[in-house]
Amino acid sequence: MSLSKAAARRHIHTREIRCDAYEREDGLWDVEGIITDTKSYSFDNYDRGGVAAGEPVHRMKVRLTVDSDLVVQSAEAETEAAPFNMCPNITPDYSALAGLKIGPGWRRDVLQRLGGTKGCTHISDLVLGPLPVTAFQAVIPARQRRDTEPADGKRPSTLNTCHALAATSPVTKRRWPSFYEGDA
Repeated sequence: MSLSKAAARRHIHTREIRCDAYEREDGLWDVEGIITDTKSYSFDNYDRGGVAAGEPVHRMKVRLTVDSDLVVQSAEAETEAAPFNMCPNITPDYSALAGLKIGPGWRRDVLQRLGGTKGCTHISDLVLGPLPVTAFQAVIPARQRRDTEPADGKRPSTLNTCHALAATSPVTKRRWPSFYEGDA
């Protein structure tokens, strides 16, 4: 189903997010994200002397290095463009993500360490949303190729994480029959 025809309108703002995942030779994974905000108009800015139409208002990068269990081994952030000169000062604090596991409780743990004035809203947008999903999209299929049915008898970590992977779904019945909980 397509979106309905839009009303007459004027373009104002664009947010672009790109995330990439890389399998490293040492067995770890780099998951990188970049967020860029631009306006369709120029405006005054005290710290930058103004921001021209199309010039990034925000441009931030993040790299999470994770292991195959999705535990963050290291994290770094960079601010290339921001509305205030002091914005880049917070980027070293994102190293505090090391040791956290991407999975249940991720949002809570990230916000506890970097929420509010302890972080940058835009960098945290990457860390809370698209980066963990990108990590899952890269690491989990690699793990699944390695162990289609968990040899240790544990439930697959992706079971019950979405509609298609519900314990009662036909996908689970096909991929992990011993964990299927639907009708026989």
